[in-house]
Amino acid sequence: MENKRPLILVVNDDGITAPGIQSLILIMKDFGEVVVVAPDKSMSGMGHAITINSTLRLNRHENNWGVEAFSCSGTPVDCVKFGTKIVADGRKFDLVVSGINHGSNSSINVIYSGTMSAAVEGSIEGIPSIGFSLDDHALDADFSGCENVIRRIVDNVLSNKMEKGYSLNVNIPNIPKEEIKGIRVCRQAKAYWDEDFEKREDPFGGSYYWLTGKFVYQDEGEDTDIWALRNNYVSVVPTQFDLTNYEAIEILKNWNGF
Repeated sequence: MENKRPLILVVNDDGITAPGIQSLILIMKDFGEVVVVAPDKSMSGMGHAITINSTLRLNRHENNWGVEAFSCSGTPVDCVKFGTKIVADGRKFDLVVSGINHGSNSSINVIYSGTMSAAVEGSIEGIPSIGFSLDDHALDADFSGCENVIRRIVDNVLSNKMEKGYSLNVNIPNIPKEEIKGIRVCRQAKAYWDEDFEKREDPFGGSYYWLTGKFVYQDEGEDTDIWALRNNYVSVVPTQFDLTNYEAIEILKNWNGF
């Protein structure tokens, strides 16, 4: 008997009409049966937020991709929950892929990323999951150079039966595909955002604020995701949802009163 094709859930945080998810859908159709559940508007920077204080809506999204697609009024993580609990209708997804994100999700950015939070949610559900990001924030970003990388990584994940408990954070440099040197498995670089709020005034004299800041890189290691991107490699970081600092456990046990 012929094996059934993998059932693949495609999500993102830039919204169901974003060019990145459309590119990802067309690639994933070659690997299995694709179901799309994505936000009905941009949800970039939502992290692992879920909707608990308002209603959620799920609407069928008419498309020319040739797949079953739905838009969701909630966050990227809500989309994964809807996909696995409602849309799947008793079926089990074999893979969750999120993206392709407009902009890198390397280093500390993974904490804020709706793209990667959707992938992490997939891994919480016990499903092999991958988040894809292109290091280009432009609305007209060219995702064609991502195709070979995505195909190679997805093929490996499906072939090697990735273990449960983590997802893959994949960042692709914004360079011509022929200049990509290869794929490197990395650790998350140490960095942070030094942020500030710029005060502005609206036409009515009211004040409002705009978040600004600069990225501070604190890591010179050549085994990090940022080093890989800066040196024309695709970075792959295995990312887990267990945030425990295990080294600190023994230290805290020695505090007075603990």
